[in-house]
Amino acid sequence: MPDHRILVVGDVIDDVIVVPSGPIRPDTDTASDIRSTPGGSAGNTAAWLGQIGAGAEFHGMVASADVARHTAEFERYGVTARLQGHPTLPTGAIVILVAVDSEHGDSRSMLTSRGANDSIDLDVVSVDGFSAVHLTGYSLFSRPDAAPVTALIARARAAGLAVSVDPGSAGFLLDYGVERFLDAIDGATILVPNLEEARVLTGLREPAEAALALAARFGTVAVTLDRSGAIVATGAGQCVSVPAVAASVVDPTGAGDAFTAGFLDGLVSGASLADAATEGTRLAAVAVSAVGARPGA
Repeated sequence: MPDHRILVVGDVIDDVIVVPSGPIRPDTDTASDIRSTPGGSAGNTAAWLGQIGAGAEFHGMVASADVARHTAEFERYGVTARLQGHPTLPTGAIVILVAVDSEHGDSRSMLTSRGANDSIDLDVVSVDGFSAVHLTGYSLFSRPDAAPVTALIARARAAGLAVSVDPGSAGFLLDYGVERFLDAIDGATILVPNLEEARVLTGLREPAEAALALAARFGTVAVTLDRSGAIVATGAGQCVSVPAVAASVVDPTGAGDAFTAGFLDGLVSGASLADAATEGTRLAAVAVSAVGARPGA
């Protein structure tokens, strides 16, 4: 049994992942691999934490009719799920169009319906008995008031927990407002953006510069770089580069969530920055090797 527990709060989604066999042809058919799998950035991170044996508990909201189904999905990975059910709103859903290109980089286009996610009551989420709490930007972007999120972060910090945040979406960050977002997550101690999110949050192009700038505010920052691994920085000015683990990329969906699980569990377990990031890149390599954002999807 792990000697620590990690609380994950946020989005749970029904993903429809589409991997076309080639360029999409307008007004006619394009043969594709289409899978329906559970997803959501926070939910994915919880699943990967469970997969590696970390003690994880997940809090989110789905349609009332889907509570049992999604609870069972989390239990597959040993994750305790405490799901709130919404009586009228559907479970969130995303259609993900995947393009895998080893020469020009992998890309995804995501069509998102938040559904019940934004109605979760964060005030009832207890932080007692945990070592860390993980959140994503998706818990903020559609909320008119950031107060429930900032209050949860404040409760966690007052209890001595590390607070990890994955910004979630460069596009949504721009829509929400960078300073507004940074103010809302003030108090977080770990930030895990991808490179585009780090650039949006800092206005800096170079990965190391962006990582160090964010670390000056949040303490520990890991910027994921897709096929180039990750850069980890601290507020003390330490900066470590970790290479990616070689993998045959089938679907990049969930790679960042898997990295976050490995990295966060490593930090909470007392691993060095480099070792924690290395575990993150190992899990990310597993994630990209199959269609779907969760282990064994």
